[in-house]
Amino acid sequence: MSKSKVLFIMTGSIACYKACHVVSRLVQANCEVQVVATPSALKFVGNATLEGLTGKPVVSDMYAAGNVMDHIHLMRWADVVLVAPATASFINKAAQGVGDDLVQTLFLAHDFKKPFLIAPAMNTSMYKHPVTQKSLQTLRDMGLQILETASGILACGEEGWGKLLEPDLILKFTLEALQNKGAAVPSEAISFKTASKVKVLVTAGGTQEPIDTVRVISNLSSGKTGVTIAESLTQMGFDVTLLQAHGSAKAEHVTRQDFFTSFASLDEKMKNYLSSEEFTHVIHAAAVSDYSVDSIEVNGVKHRPFEVKKVSSDADHLNIHLKRNHKIVDRLKDYSKNKSLQVIAFKLTSHASTEEKQKAVNKLFQGSHADFVVHNDMTDIDIVNKTHKFTLHSPSSAVACESLERLSSELIHALMPKDTL
Repeated sequence: MSKSKVLFIMTGSIACYKACHVVSRLVQANCEVQVVATPSALKFVGNATLEGLTGKPVVSDMYAAGNVMDHIHLMRWADVVLVAPATASFINKAAQGVGDDLVQTLFLAHDFKKPFLIAPAMNTSMYKHPVTQKSLQTLRDMGLQILETASGILACGEEGWGKLLEPDLILKFTLEALQNKGAAVPSEAISFKTASKVKVLVTAGGTQEPIDTVRVISNLSSGKTGVTIAESLTQMGFDVTLLQAHGSAKAEHVTRQDFFTSFASLDEKMKNYLSSEEFTHVIHAAAVSDYSVDSIEVNGVKHRPFEVKKVSSDADHLNIHLKRNHKIVDRLKDYSKNKSLQVIAFKLTSHASTEEKQKAVNKLFQGSHADFVVHNDMTDIDIVNKTHKFTLHSPSSAVACESLERLSSELIHALMPKDTL
């Protein structure tokens, strides 16, 4: 059985060290890998490392003896082309059709019947710069597959978007592209162009149930999970409405934002949005209170919420009477104008056993008729090291996600129109 041929292009970024892991995994997956590295990329990783991983000399100098026609020969040889890491310089030059070095001439010699994947890596400001974003969109419109960056700690010490996607995800996308070699354009590239068909309502953050005009009952949700997912989907071209709690994590570059406070506020807004607009998906990541305040009793006198502007700190006794809320997630498909609405529900457990976790997930599937359930346990959250694990469940399978970025990527695949996959 012949090996799949991967042309692996590296441009100058500290993320080259992560790209070496992808090279190694591709070779282990029985791929023949030829690395082309810019001179600046070889400042970060050496020829010996790359040749040792692939068994092939690294191509770097377009004018070296015997290499003058490599920009033609290599593009004809390859089944798939992967640029990882792709710097802002490569991306912006490629979008403009500049052919002033080997990697740019390789791109200009690209056969658009073959998959071409680009994994950006750069500082957040460079990534979000209007020129870079315009160039990325230009490349998408050409039919190239952009492997969107992750958010995390960057080499400069800042935290934000621009981090190279995790090697395992790059490997996954590359192997998937190889399965589609010979298509008119890569199936994933078509998917990105049709992402606008997907209209998503995302909820994030925790509800606040009022006791009086200044006090509330709430939870520990920061809203980061929902906000990050909404940002990732927006960057991929989806039409995203983010409904988030007041005071939750700040969101940037989301198509549309709105805010909620209490359970009642969230329930009303979700009902209004879903009944009036044709949403295709809901990602319900908000932490919703199971109970709201029915009444408060101050020194034996009962009041409705807000009847007392502020309970005096001199009160000897304060009793809070709660009422049970209905499960919003169970009503989403009933609220929806689009009767084919897909629901991604979230379930958090606390120090639960394996059996208890599965039981909680099954119960949520049964009650909400969700298409997917994202589960995590309090033990999966490490606040100190800023790590967060999830499991994405479908009715028939489960995928472990070691990070929020991996979860976002899996959700992107789940949301893609099925006729483009």
